[in-house]
Amino acid sequence: QVQLVESGGGLVQPGGSLRLSCAASRTIFSFDNMGWYRQAPGEERELVARVTSGGSTNYADSVKGRFTISRDIAKNTVYLQMNSLKPEDTAVYYCNAVRYGTGDWGQGTQVTVSS
Repeated sequence: QVQLVESGGGLVQPGGSLRLSCAASRTIFSFDNMGWYRQAPGEERELVARVTSGGSTNYADSVKGRFTISRDIAKNTVYLQMNSLKPEDTAVYYCNAVRYGTGDWGQGTQVTVSS
């Protein structure tokens, strides 16, 4: 089982930026894909962005043009750069890694967008 440790969450004003990090306990090349999900209170967990082992990316429509997923293979880390943040981006953000059809989750990091 892989360990995923998220960091970088916090409180930011609308229009601000944050960068989330997800450090994996094994090489990220071993995963079919890695992604960021979020869950707001009373809502279901939803996909925000995902990157495949080949480097292809996809994003939720609500974050396209504002969020960017990237990875540093040498550091076994996946990032989520979030710009132009909106109050509706407030949620707990979770890192996910899929290998052989099985997903592992990080503990989550809180992002709050508020003035």
